[in-house]
Amino acid sequence: MKINPAFISPCGLYCGVCAIYIADRDNNEKFKEGLVGLYKGKVPGKGTLPNSENMSARDIQCRGCLSDDLFMHCRQCEIRDCTEKKGYTGCHQCDEFPCQHIENFSMAVGKKVILRAVPYRRKFGTPKWIQDEEARYFCPECGNKVFRGVVKCNQCKIKLDLD
Repeated sequence: MKINPAFISPCGLYCGVCAIYIADRDNNEKFKEGLVGLYKGKVPGKGTLPNSENMSARDIQCRGCLSDDLFMHCRQCEIRDCTEKKGYTGCHQCDEFPCQHIENFSMAVGKKVILRAVPYRRKFGTPKWIQDEEARYFCPECGNKVFRGVVKCNQCKIKLDLD
């Protein structure tokens, strides 16, 4: 497997399985509109993320956390800024993990994944972390490739909890 260095996020949310990246990569307008609804808080039980009020499908674009083409929320990421200031490649190198940036993370699924992924990356290393994040996001029923945060397979419709 060829690793895209732009996908190696400091926080532990591996970009290769990110819904924003996948919707942009596939130019999937229906998926992009659904993500806009999620970020604006139009999905029941989900709150609005800061600065999402005017978001549209054209804002659903990203090429990875360490690329020059970042999703609007990734551009304002305090975690990436913190690791950069400390000279780290990720939270897995920081003795203060989990810190206030993690505790205050605005998306529950993201926080859950960060709390799982960072200790795993620390213990097993970056290549194994990436390999296992890629392998995690497949529907166990039909084998369809899915994304982080998915709650239902878009192929067989089975409920999923992969995070």
